[in-house]
Amino acid sequence: MVLVPSISMNEDPAEAADVAAARDTETQLSKFSQTLQHHQHEQQARVASSGNEEANAVDHEKAVGHTERSRWLTTAPEPPSAWREVVDYLRGIGLPSGSEFSSLNKKPVTQRVACVLKAIFPVLQWCRGYKATHFKNDLLSGLTLASLCIPQSIGYATLAKLDPQYGLYTSVVPPLIYAMMGTSKEIAIGPVAVVSMLISSMVTQIVDPGAEPVLYRNLVFTATFFAGVFQAVSGLLRLGFLVDFLSHAALVGFMAGAAVVIGFQQLKGLLGIAHFTNRTDVVSVLQSVWKSFHHDSWNPYNLLLGSAFLSFILITRFLGRRNRKFFCLAAISPLISVLLATVLVFVTRADEHGVKIIKHIKGGLNPISAQQLQFSSPYIGEVIKVGLIIGAIALTEAMAVGRSFAAMKGYHLDGSKEMVALGVTNIIGSITSCYTATGSFSRTAVNFSAGCETPVSNIVMAITVLMALELFTRLLYYTPVAILASIILAALPGLIDLHEAYHIWKVDKMDFLACIGAFVGVLFVSVEIGLLVAVTVSFVKIILISIQPGIETLGRLPGTDTFCNVDQYPMAITIPGVMVVRVKSSLLCFANANFIKDRIMQSTGVEDEGERKMNDFQTTQLIILDLSNLMSIDTSGIASLEELHKNLVSHGVEMAIVNPKWQVTHKLRLAKWMSKIGGKAFLTIQDAIDACPNAKLASI
Repeated sequence: MVLVPSISMNEDPAEAADVAAARDTETQLSKFSQTLQHHQHEQQARVASSGNEEANAVDHEKAVGHTERSRWLTTAPEPPSAWREVVDYLRGIGLPSGSEFSSLNKKPVTQRVACVLKAIFPVLQWCRGYKATHFKNDLLSGLTLASLCIPQSIGYATLAKLDPQYGLYTSVVPPLIYAMMGTSKEIAIGPVAVVSMLISSMVTQIVDPGAEPVLYRNLVFTATFFAGVFQAVSGLLRLGFLVDFLSHAALVGFMAGAAVVIGFQQLKGLLGIAHFTNRTDVVSVLQSVWKSFHHDSWNPYNLLLGSAFLSFILITRFLGRRNRKFFCLAAISPLISVLLATVLVFVTRADEHGVKIIKHIKGGLNPISAQQLQFSSPYIGEVIKVGLIIGAIALTEAMAVGRSFAAMKGYHLDGSKEMVALGVTNIIGSITSCYTATGSFSRTAVNFSAGCETPVSNIVMAITVLMALELFTRLLYYTPVAILASIILAALPGLIDLHEAYHIWKVDKMDFLACIGAFVGVLFVSVEIGLLVAVTVSFVKIILISIQPGIETLGRLPGTDTFCNVDQYPMAITIPGVMVVRVKSSLLCFANANFIKDRIMQSTGVEDEGERKMNDFQTTQLIILDLSNLMSIDTSGIASLEELHKNLVSHGVEMAIVNPKWQVTHKLRLAKWMSKIGGKAFLTIQDAIDACPNAKLASI
């Protein structure tokens, strides 16, 4: 304000006019200042009002967004019914999965037939691009396979307590069938050590092969038939998960135990023991060997011959691994051993000095054995059980071998097609004098290393074995049994994987328990007990995980909207008054519902007597239950959620659920549980925190 002095009566009129003008100016400035301040206040009021409206608009938008997203969750359409899922599953039975069948009904009949035939017989697909260079590699691989397969097949047949020719028969028809229907390029089909040992250990409990060899052989063919049926049906119905109950760890232990048992059993041939136990446990085998030493019923010439050629095979294999140039020598060393030993025995007449020989091997094409299947036998129930066990083990081994080498080559192995192919292979094999065939790891490794391109290598191998049956079986009359034992012993180290067992021990102690249980069961009791122990431990593991899954408390990672386990991520921030809990299970059912409910109640600080603990959880006002892991829920699970909600509400704690899956949401809606919690079902944890008033107040 401008200060103007007062005017006296004797002042000059001009000066009085100046004073009056100054007063007018002061008055105008005062009015302008008041007007300006008024406008400023109005502008500030408008800005404040606008800010409040904008904030209110954002809050309203958030509230509308939460409500809308929550409505998406609670008003979702009904999921497919159980009947619809069964119908869809049945429609897919017998047809391979893939986009080529999505429009099958729109194609002409001839194209439909061609499409189905290509799916059943993959050979119709890959043969169109087959080249001469492929055949060159397949021919070499097939001949190499045959040189290894012939002595191994004879040895595995004797291990299965069958005549030697049946091992060769099993190396002719099954590889031809698999080459037409299989999807693996490298797998070599034929008899294997583990399946041969299973047959000898299980079928001998039904019939003594020494007293009734014909009935024993017929029961083996019948068991092979049921093994094939089990495999084919599993593929058609896509029941491969049944085989997965024999876990990887259990299979490692089982294979190792079987390898040790097979190795001890080969002492019969390596020592030339005449009378040997039919039991497979290591104690019975060692007792039989001890009795043979005690009664001098063994022959040192067999041991000398077998040990010499076993050393030769192992040395050539070692050289083949160290130097690629010696690969062929390592691959054909078993055949060389058979030829040299046979000539040596023939020249020296060692058979007259106690060296046991194979003697007669029946040659010619595979005879038809359809009439020898014992479907009306009084032992049919036990034979079916044997067939199921053998089929499962053979299928597991083949899938493991096939997938391993398919991964190396970078292509997909169709599990369902593989099951059907193996099943049809064994069904046809059972009516052509073959016993159970599957993929051999040792021969598949040789086939892969020899550079095979397609299943034609199996065809070449089968034709070569067939020629041997036609032309060379008489030359094998003087082949010593000790050589077959040494060939089997040389193949056993590949079944014992100590590195993998140690890896299992480091990663999962429960898996190692299944591994060691299978190993000890096979080694000291029987094959069946070993399998039973392995499967039992696997089931116990599944039950423990499902019954006591536990819960985890979640917190927000700094700078994100991601909520993670606070124990795994210590930097995660928890919101005071709000507890976010995630169920660590895909199933909330009668077996684990009460356990999970009790764990949540304990985490909130509510005792069984209903009193609140005096701790950090005393201020909890909201429990957010993250159900994103939950795939299914039953009525017991819903009842436990209802009881949990009542207990929390009675202690002044609200409850909200987050991200339940489709089936879970549908069941909760049918049970009218959504309305019981006031519709507090949200898509995200952040939505639940933003939408619940108590959470907002707690986070301020």
